[in-house]
Order: sequence, then structure tokens, then C-alpha cells
Amino acid sequence: MKKSNLSFLILIGFTFIFFGQHYSATAQDATIKGFVYEKETSEPVIFTNVYLKKTQHGAATDANGFFVISQVPPGNYFLTITSIGYDSISIPITVKANQVLNQKIYLQKASYFIQGVNITAEREEARTETKTSVTKVTPKQLKQIPTVGGQADLAQYLQVLPGVVFTGDQGGQLYIRGGAPIQNKVLLDGMIIYNPFHSIGLFSVFETDILRSADVYTGGFGAEYGGRISSVMDITTREGNKKRLSGKIAASTFGANVLLEGPIVREKKEGDASTSFLISFKNSYLEQTSKSLYKYVDKNGLPFNYNDLYSKISINGQNGSKVNFFGFSFNDQVNNYKSLADFNWKSYGFGSNFVLVPANAPMIMEGIFAFSDYKITLEDQVNLPKTSNINGFNLGLYFTYIEGKNQLKYGFELQGFKTDFNFYNSANRQIAQTENTTEVAAYFKYKISAGKFLIEPSFRAQYYASLSELSPEPRLAVKFLATKKLRIKFATGLYSQNLLDAKSDRDVVNLFYGFLSGPDNLPETFQGEKVDSKLQKSRHAILGFEYDVNDRTTINVEGYYKYFNQLTSINRNKIFEDNSDFLTKPDYLKKDYIIENGDAYGVDFTAKYDYNKLYVWFVYSLGWVKRTDELQTYYPHYDRRHNINILVSYVLNDRMDWQFDIRWNFGSGFAYTKAQGIYEKLNFTDGIYTDYTTSNGQLGVLYAGLNEGRLPYYHRLDFTLKKKWVLGKYSNLEGNISITNVYNRENMFYFDLIKYKRINQLPFMPSVGFSLTF
Repeated sequence: MKKSNLSFLILIGFTFIFFGQHYSATAQDATIKGFVYEKETSEPVIFTNVYLKKTQHGAATDANGFFVISQVPPGNYFLTITSIGYDSISIPITVKANQVLNQKIYLQKASYFIQGVNITAEREEARTETKTSVTKVTPKQLKQIPTVGGQADLAQYLQVLPGVVFTGDQGGQLYIRGGAPIQNKVLLDGMIIYNPFHSIGLFSVFETDILRSADVYTGGFGAEYGGRISSVMDITTREGNKKRLSGKIAASTFGANVLLEGPIVREKKEGDASTSFLISFKNSYLEQTSKSLYKYVDKNGLPFNYNDLYSKISINGQNGSKVNFFGFSFNDQVNNYKSLADFNWKSYGFGSNFVLVPANAPMIMEGIFAFSDYKITLEDQVNLPKTSNINGFNLGLYFTYIEGKNQLKYGFELQGFKTDFNFYNSANRQIAQTENTTEVAAYFKYKISAGKFLIEPSFRAQYYASLSELSPEPRLAVKFLATKKLRIKFATGLYSQNLLDAKSDRDVVNLFYGFLSGPDNLPETFQGEKVDSKLQKSRHAILGFEYDVNDRTTINVEGYYKYFNQLTSINRNKIFEDNSDFLTKPDYLKKDYIIENGDAYGVDFTAKYDYNKLYVWFVYSLGWVKRTDELQTYYPHYDRRHNINILVSYVLNDRMDWQFDIRWNFGSGFAYTKAQGIYEKLNFTDGIYTDYTTSNGQLGVLYAGLNEGRLPYYHRLDFTLKKKWVLGKYSNLEGNISITNVYNRENMFYFDLIKYKRINQLPFMPSVGFSLTF
């Protein structure tokens, strides 16, 4: 049976399941829906429990603070909300047959520290959501990891997640369960971000204080996400303070940041319409401070500078509907890195999203329109300059219906982008592309709660207009609630994408992160078989379990397999032009692009302890990544066999004003290509008339087999100590001391062939900082 026919039958099956379940509620049931907000700022309270006291009816709020409790029999109830850090509240309500009751609830921050342990919304969500290979990250968690200058950053937290590998403190990139950075989709308020990390791998483009949450899917994600074959990072930002003008000023030896937010149209009373703003700016001055504070690292300083600007205006209606307008400018610059490379990239974008809550239906409608642009250039001493530019728009419309414990989601998306790329491979053969691309997609997902089973089938149809190709993508997630403490989970699916990476596997300093749209000029065969698709594709399978040892400790184990059945890469082996002069030469020696396949498999083990003032997070990942082209099977440079992270955060006293955080990371060596020698390479630009006795050549390198070597093991200990002073009702001053690489481990970054010496990653680097919140 053809794959397209099988996908169609699965779609029909899912549709019958939906219609068989969707209308099971009786005609007399009522629905309670609404939003939960923080009283002080009117910011949504996310992932918190909302339930009817002494019943089995309840729900958790989403990233908008929205909840729906449906299939409620008529009667009198107490609507109860509990959330750690807030005072619990119970509201008497009466619901009538067929009624849709709307509620807006405001929680007061708790004035004292709760010594006991509450069952958190996170624990409840684990029992009501399939939640396979996804980690929800909140600002509270971000602030429990040691940070440079004491300022929490998403890039540093992502490094402690299961299945995530960073390739370095300087120029490092994010690799998730065998997927390259180009295979990771990053969304900011629904807008596509093409490069979320600065050249020094300690910092992302996202300011922590504006984040509401970040969902990191390391595999097996549902049909609401498409266009990537490995992973997704979905980030949402807060709305500005709707009650008063507030903000934060922070500075350290690495950089500074400023946040300002407040009302434009103030709420006259709780629940009224309002308009608010938020603006955040941060920058690095490490290039300047390092010349005096860290001159032992490099006498010329660390050439990493960046600045990030994000702003947002939110218009909120009385019933919880809202519309946001936002924009960003992210810039990164590296000047004369180790006398090898000059590098910079610039990115900007703008957009709008909305949430619409109909008055008499248990549903929510969301939409997004955004435009973003990313341009990068790299010049080094070995290769000719590289440039890459991608810009375009994405828009979407999404619907969520809730019936009891069941939930239906469906949506439509349209994306258009242009790529402009100029690259030279190691043989100085130019590869250039200017391409316009359009992608159209539709999806649906239905979550079914059937006894001890949670079943979540979904289906996505993604059409790539530039390649005239439709990709049907069925997906499935299942969770079995074996006991109150043990949950077994499984996820699988098909995935596709059009974008491909534009960097070389052999760059000495791998800073260049360019983009190409999928070409149609691919080899006609791969490993003797006809190539019938121009897309990159993968298949995921994940099996694991969650176990609650007690109210304080949770263990999670997941085994995964990703089969990348078709990948497109820049042809590192090209030595001939693709024209009539070389008709007899094989495609893998003359095409600009080659086809590969590969797989990634392994197991991730995590254990979390969270009680009172102590938080402990342990992660061990064991993994393999392989790739196969027409000539060889090899390990990509980010293949790491073992990866361990241990994080401990402890509040030192009852006043909660001293906090101590440590993190230790251990990783086995990355694969790399050994160099056997260097020589002067003449390009014969004048053909047979080139005078090789007087011409100046370029530096040439004789390489050994692709990635046959292994770098030494990596390990590093970081720590942060924080002290907080309360200055007023809304004002706090916090000082911090941080040390990166406490015991000064010499972790190898790369070997400089020109100077013939080893280049290490960051050494012992202390920093001090402060932040003023008002």
C-alpha cells in the first residue's frame, strides 16, 4: 500500500474517533470557562489548577491563563484555584443546564512561604496530558541555574535539558536528539526566529524577564507544529503590567539590560479592558571589559558583542480576548576572532497575534501574522566570504474546543520566505541560490481521555509550493496511567522540512549559520534507488515512563529513535561543475547538493527533587548520531555519546533572600576531522596562463577521514550566589557573584592550524552583577 493511501486511511480513522467522542456529553451539561490572572499585574497565571471542590471536574490553565471545565451537571459548587506562590481561593457559583459560565479570577501573591508541599499543576498536567518528550520551562526554573553575571538566560537552561547538546561556549549551537540547528523550529509569540543564540554560547536573544513560558519538544511533537524534522521550541512572552509602571535595571561584567512596562490605558477595576506596553533592551560589552578583567583569556579581549531589543503592546478586552503587537531587533558581532574570522548577523521582525474567546462556546480562537529577516556574513583566512539572508512571513489561524476531558485542535498556516545565499566549499567551488518559497499547511489534533488511557491522534498536511510536493504527516501520542504514580507513554510521527543548513562541516570556527530553501536540482538516485521526493524527512518513535517516587521526587525515562530517511546537504565533495563538460562524472562529485540519510537513537534519564528550599535536577543522556552519504557512513561533529548535568538550587534561609545555585556538566568528546598537513593552494584563476611561480595561493589543508577523530572529554562546574534586599513594596535590589568554570578545566574548542596550537573554551571566569526591580 502506498504511504499516501495509508496516511489517508489513518486520517479517516481519526475522524471517526473524533465524531464518535465529540458529542458524548448530555444536553443538560454546563460549561465553566475563563481566565486566571495575577492581582498585582493582571498577568495570566499559567499552568495552575482550577477545579470544582469535592468533585472530579477540573482543568489547568494554559499559556494565556485560560481554562475550560465542561460537562458539569447543573448545581451549586465552589470554584477553587490553588497555585504555589499564591493564596488559594474558592468562589461559590451556580450553573444551570446548557449554561456557559464565564469567570475572570484574580489571585493574590502569598505573603508567606509555604513549608508544605502542594500537588502542583505540573504534576496534574502529567496525568491529563500525553506530554511526551516535552519540557515546560518557566522564569522560576530559569532562575534556578547558575548564570553569568547572575542574569538568567534561556540558552544556559536549555543545556541542562535531556537530549540537548551544546557544542561550545564560543560559537556553540543547539543540537536536540541528533537534529542539527536548522532542524529545530524556534517560535517567539508565534513568530519564526531563525537564530536564537549569540556567538558566545552563554546567551540567547531572549530576555528572561519578558518570558512567560517555553515549551521545548525534543521529538514526537504533535501536528500543530510542522516544517521541521527534529524538534520545536515554542516561546511566549508576558504582557506589560496593566496596573502600574514597573521595570528592571541590571548590569554585570558581561553586559546590561533594561526592562520597562506599564499601562497605556489602565484598568479602572478588575476585569475591565486595558492596554499595556513592554519594552526590553540588553547588550553585551564583553569585548570591552574582557581586555582588563579577562585579559588572561586573550590579550586582545573576547570579541563578542551583541544587542537585543524587544517591544510589545497588548490590548485586552473585558472577556479575556486580546490582541498583541510586537517587534524585535537582534544583532550579533564578532570582530577578528582569534585572528581567524570576522562575523556578524542581524535580525529583525514584527507581527501581531490575537486570542478570541466567544461568549457562549467552550472554545478559544488564536491567530498570528509576523514577518522576520535574518542576514549573516562570515570572512576568514581559509575560505572565501560566505553570506546568507532569509526573510519572509508566517500566518496562522487556530481553534481549540474542549468537551469534558477531551479536546479538539485544528488550524491553518501559510508561510512565505526568500533565501539569498552565497557560499564556497573547501574546493573553492561556489554554491549560490536565490529562491522564493511558499508553504501551506492544515492540521487537526484530538485528545481522548478513555479510562486510564490518554490518546492523542493528529494529522498534518504540509504543501511545499516551490517543490510542488504534498507531505501527509500522521502522528500519535498515547499515555497509559498504570497507577497513581506510574505513567507509560509513547509517541510517533512523520515529519518534513524544506530548509537546509548552509554551513560547512569543516569550518575551523563554526560560527556561520546560513539558510537555503530545498533545491530541486538533486541527484536522481541515492544508493542505487530513485529519489522520488525533494524534501527532507524523518520518522520519530519514543517510548518511556514517568514515576512519582513521592510528592517531592519524579523520575522520567525516555528511549527514542529518529530515522532521517532523507536529508539534503551542501556537497562537500564537489570538484566538477555541473555542465555538459562533465556529463560522465557522478552526481555526488558535481551537484551542488547531495542526499544523505541517518539516524539518532538513545535514552534520556531525568530525576527531579523539589521540596521546600531545595531543588535538584539530574540528567543523563546516552545517544548515537550517524549519517550516510554516497561515499561513507560517518558521525556528525555534534555526536556525543554521554552527557550528564547535575543542577542544585538551595535557598539558604527562611527570609528567602539568599540563594545558592550550582551546575556541573560532563560530556564525552565530539567527533571532528583531523588535519594531516597544510600547503599553498593555487586556484589558477587565469587558467593555463596562470604563472604558478609568482602567484600567491591560499592556505590549503590536507584532511584525514571525515570526523574520524574525537575531542577530549568536556566537564565544567558553574556557581552563583545571590542576595536580595527589599527596598519597598515593589522594589528589590539583588546582588550576585558568579563563576563560570570554577576549577578552570581546559576544555578544547578546536586546533588552530595556522598557529599550530590548541584553542580552549572559556577558562575560570568570575563575574559580579546587580539588578534593581521597581
